[in-house]
Amino acid sequence: MSGKILRGRVLTFVSEPTGPDDHASYRYIEDGAVVIDAGRIVSVGEWNDALKLAAPKAEVIDHRPGLIVPGFIDTHIHYPQMQVIGSYAKDLLEWLNTYTFIEEQRFADASHAARIASAFCDELVRYGTTTAAVYCTVHPQSAEAFFAEAQRRDMRMIAGKVMMDRNAPEALCDTPQRGYDETVALLEKWDGVGRLSYAITPRFALTSTQEQMEMSQDLVRRFPDAYVQTHVNESIGEIEFARELYPNMIDYLGIYEHYGLLGPKTLLGHCIHMNDREIAAMSETGTVAVFCPTSNLFIGSGLFDRARMMAGNVRIGVATDVGGGTSFSMLRTLDEGYKVLQLGGQRLSPIESFFMMTLGNARALSLEHTIGVLEPGAEADIVVLDAHALPHMALKMERVETLSEELFLLQTCGDDRVVAETYVAGEAAKARLN
Repeated sequence: MSGKILRGRVLTFVSEPTGPDDHASYRYIEDGAVVIDAGRIVSVGEWNDALKLAAPKAEVIDHRPGLIVPGFIDTHIHYPQMQVIGSYAKDLLEWLNTYTFIEEQRFADASHAARIASAFCDELVRYGTTTAAVYCTVHPQSAEAFFAEAQRRDMRMIAGKVMMDRNAPEALCDTPQRGYDETVALLEKWDGVGRLSYAITPRFALTSTQEQMEMSQDLVRRFPDAYVQTHVNESIGEIEFARELYPNMIDYLGIYEHYGLLGPKTLLGHCIHMNDREIAAMSETGTVAVFCPTSNLFIGSGLFDRARMMAGNVRIGVATDVGGGTSFSMLRTLDEGYKVLQLGGQRLSPIESFFMMTLGNARALSLEHTIGVLEPGAEADIVVLDAHALPHMALKMERVETLSEELFLLQTCGDDRVVAETYVAGEAAKARLN
């Protein structure tokens, strides 16, 4: 065997923590070794000099005292919104119409799409994110550019072109048939290529007619293994508009339910203003609620009720939602998530946060044996974290005594600078950016 052996402190989860003291939910090795070959993890365990004897051709990379964790996973992000981030607006609909829909029209230019796709993947790597569920624009060339860039880097990515045929600028509208045909062509070309997967992506009910929703339903029937991603119950104004457009539906979620779009591979962004029936329907279908804290705070949409979702047995993911979200960092995202839940009288321990951005999000994507874990056979998407990277963090680390305290410091103060290295399929990717 050639490959690599990463040495350092190793942390990976085996189950969802039940609270801050659930030490059985994770495996922590003070002086550990992750053995990698051909893009996959071969073994994980205590460091032993015999490892080098057993694999004399393997490169030993000593990351001590760094913390080696699975690569971060982002379950909802818009790559065309890189230049929308930090745009001032009073609410979601104003933000969409004033900035987002204007910016997304630029992706009719394939060269622009390719440039932003490259910059986007750079940022993910910089912040330690190795997998994301990504929205493209209505233009098929935007999806082509993104998939091509992700394939070039051998990244595990999920993406899809959005379908919109109303309530958007004419340059951003397809038709039910064209949206269907372009989705089929993209799906047949890219789904399953390398580490790529396709997500059927009606942007949200406000921008799709009943005819387009019917086409989306047919796509799900035709491609039952594909992901589905869209938005629901993000803001009060959005919900009221959805009621006007679909007056015969029982509620907002009921629109997607009616058209057969709910299921275990469906990712619904936001899920803030949910009624009891909607929560029950999500639980029954296995649909994933995606918590987007920085976006929800920035746009002023509301506070996600994690405890209510968990009590209703709803699967939960967490995401940056750039460009409504204000950071590409999953660490910053969970920092804001902690604050959102604090405002709701709910606790989120650092152990739970790190579970959510790794194995938790892998489970949300039904990929828990492929990514989000450090275990034999899993893909070698790995992040190395350094809690001493910033002077004020190094000073705080003098007083840190437990793993949990270190994780909380990384979560509350960390950014791209605490990411010492990001490995994508076993290859050091962040070093290439410098």
